[in-house]
Amino acid sequence: MGLAMPVPYGDGEIGRSPLFLLGVVSRNIESKEEAVSRFRNHIVWVPKYRYRILVDGIREVTETGIQAICGYAGCEVVELNVQRDHVHLVVMVLPKVSISNLMGRVKGQTSMKLFNQFRELRKKPYWGNHFWAKEYCVDTVGLNAEMIRKYVRYQEKREKQEEQLRLD
Repeated sequence: MGLAMPVPYGDGEIGRSPLFLLGVVSRNIESKEEAVSRFRNHIVWVPKYRYRILVDGIREVTETGIQAICGYAGCEVVELNVQRDHVHLVVMVLPKVSISNLMGRVKGQTSMKLFNQFRELRKKPYWGNHFWAKEYCVDTVGLNAEMIRKYVRYQEKREKQEEQLRLD
């Protein structure tokens, strides 16, 4: 299995690549394949019984936990909003990461951390060692037409460059 690396563009900076505008750009070194993906998902989930408990320290621990878990999974948090009774997360996910696995990690690890840091939560009989409700809502966030046009233009330019190299 090949090692995936960021693809430098021009002077070596990823940020200037038209592909970077589309999202995650990686190159498999062994097969020299490039993958471009931008799977953005809007995910919403609630505490068990939709209690209005995501305030103060619980809110802060939840936010930092979500940021850390997503970062560890190789996902980029685009937007995060922890409200009193629900969480909104817009996250850019790599193709190899399934949403169900990511949400299992996020909900499981944040609930363990919350129960450890806020012991009074365990004393409530309604939690039953589950901080979050089982369900969550997820919807994809699409690309806009301009980004697709930039990608298509870049592909055409790249193919012409490769053709020129073959002729030389």
